[in-house]
Amino acid sequence: MAVRSGQDYIDGLRRNPREVWVAGGRVDQVAADPVFARPVRAIASLYDLQCASEHRDAMTHRDGDGSEPYGTSFLTPRSAADLVKRRQAMTVWAEATFGMLGRSPDFLNTVVMAWAENADFFGRRGAQFPDNVVSYYKYCREHDLFATHAIVNPQTDRSRGSHQHDDQFAHLGVVEETKDGLIVRGAKMLATHGPTADELLVYPQPGIREGEERYVLAFGIPCATKGLRFICREPFDDGTQSVFDHPLGARFEEPDAVCVFDDVLIPWDRVFLYGDVKMGNALFAQASIRNNTGHQTAIRGLAKCRLITGIVVALTRAVKSDVHLHVQQQLGECLAYLPLIEGAILLSEQNAEPTGRGAIRPAYAPLQSLRLLLPRWYERMVQVTQVLAAGGLLISPTEADLRSAVGPDIARYYRGAGVDAEQRIKIFKLAWDATGTQFGQRMLQYERYYAGDPVRVGAAYYADFDVAPLVAMVQRALAGK
Repeated sequence: MAVRSGQDYIDGLRRNPREVWVAGGRVDQVAADPVFARPVRAIASLYDLQCASEHRDAMTHRDGDGSEPYGTSFLTPRSAADLVKRRQAMTVWAEATFGMLGRSPDFLNTVVMAWAENADFFGRRGAQFPDNVVSYYKYCREHDLFATHAIVNPQTDRSRGSHQHDDQFAHLGVVEETKDGLIVRGAKMLATHGPTADELLVYPQPGIREGEERYVLAFGIPCATKGLRFICREPFDDGTQSVFDHPLGARFEEPDAVCVFDDVLIPWDRVFLYGDVKMGNALFAQASIRNNTGHQTAIRGLAKCRLITGIVVALTRAVKSDVHLHVQQQLGECLAYLPLIEGAILLSEQNAEPTGRGAIRPAYAPLQSLRLLLPRWYERMVQVTQVLAAGGLLISPTEADLRSAVGPDIARYYRGAGVDAEQRIKIFKLAWDATGTQFGQRMLQYERYYAGDPVRVGAAYYADFDVAPLVAMVQRALAGK
């Protein structure tokens, strides 16, 4: 089975119960639970899209060696055409969900692909680790698995390193090595869709200090692994929200969870890296993670920004406030961000970098610029939507009100400029769900920190950028040449 349907995904969840805690209760069968049924359905719909006849060519790929076709997001790009095909496949999923699913399966598919393509990097830790990485990639690809990740330490005491806490396993670390694998204990965050994914990836981020060797870990395990539990944030939708009243939140809620490891065994064939501080700090840059995830992130972000911009245009037209110059100026600002995002995506493909192993990866600089700027632009779009909608965001009645005895009043007093009351209410509810509800605010916070600490992202961009040509231009100007 190289390409799954939505039902295949759901059946896999049913066969593999996991330990999930939400709202004070334990859930084993997430596909059947009201809190998780809609998130599961949203992911299942993506798998159905890649099986649909109209998307199959773009969303699946065959290597030409007689093997089964597999999801295009697992494709190792070796040509410009491969990058274009991957963009087209990712666009299908991004537009189907309006960019609202931050953890769609294609995100981490690019990570396991990049690791396999850069398997020699993992060989620095030992001869078996490149084989582990390649085997894991093939396993995920051939079974079309949905992976999430948890790569951030819990916010315990940020003034201390992992090795300086009184509880040495406040952060996930190795308890002991055994003949069967590593025993790990502690916690990691933030596993978006952790309870509803097939696999969980853990890997280190830069900034590890000497003395923290036991906390340097990269591995992938099933979400149903014994001793692994997911503790979820309060859900925004218990499965009963009206799609009329919450057009986004009732469809695209994503469970977020902290992962607790209670002496979990990580089999040796699932271990990719451990115990090496230098390798842990180098993983993101040297294993092509940033290039490939940045490509998917930008494609998804573009869809999300298009939706927000479309919403603010629609709501101003619904009340004809778009005739005013100051409104047009703010709408123009939002519209101007869209080709900049698209241009960076295309530039990353045009300037693709060879990996030295026969593959290529999207160029780092334009994608990293979006990691820095797209959250700010999105936040500005949210602000513009809230400002231009003004008090209109706060008056929308429910669908039940519309169908009640006060329905005639609503029809009379809630209509817009050439738009009936129901349509106007729907537009403003969409705007509020995208920007003001728990769902909308979670979307904003998610984008702010999706790429990590924005201060560090900006500083890293400066550290990585080749400024020599810019400085040379300054010197030439000073010399009068």
